[in-house]
Amino acid sequence: MRRRPPSSSDDVWVFAYGSLMWNPALDFDAREHAVLHGWHRSFCLRMVSGRGSPSAPGRMLAVERGGVTHGVALRLPSAVLAEELPLVWTREMVFGAYRPTWTAVTFADGRSVSAITFAADPARPQYRPDASVEVVTPLIASASGPFGSNADYVFNLRRALRGCGAYDPYIEALVAGLEPLCGEDAS
Repeated sequence: MRRRPPSSSDDVWVFAYGSLMWNPALDFDAREHAVLHGWHRSFCLRMVSGRGSPSAPGRMLAVERGGVTHGVALRLPSAVLAEELPLVWTREMVFGAYRPTWTAVTFADGRSVSAITFAADPARPQYRPDASVEVVTPLIASASGPFGSNADYVFNLRRALRGCGAYDPYIEALVAGLEPLCGEDAS
């Protein structure tokens, strides 16, 4: 919060590009389709818990520099920040693999706001520089943990994107690669 850009409001926006899209578990008062320019989705974080295990590590989603990311922005009203910010922080920072970053997101009507975005931190040991579809598809297909399979996360993400009318070629390519390995209907 000390690095927050000047704002005309005490409310805080959080940019959701993964599970926060379909399972926010936050007390927000507005949800807007949003675009984050200059960043792209990347399964670049090695995961050995949650949706992976030490014997079958998976990959956790982050955003990295370059490209564009469609998602949603969730507004946390100032009245609930003291309760909600620690919740989102605990949820997203439990493995310490992200670098919380203030980014500009743009809504469909052209408005732009600063939002907290949890970006990949390349300095962390979980970071893997190769997040290509060819590398991560077999890892995601074989990984599962107490939160379910890593592949289900990808399928849920694609459904959430479609629900927003958004398309991400990286996610579509992952789904196409996972379908024959996991039996999910990619259509």
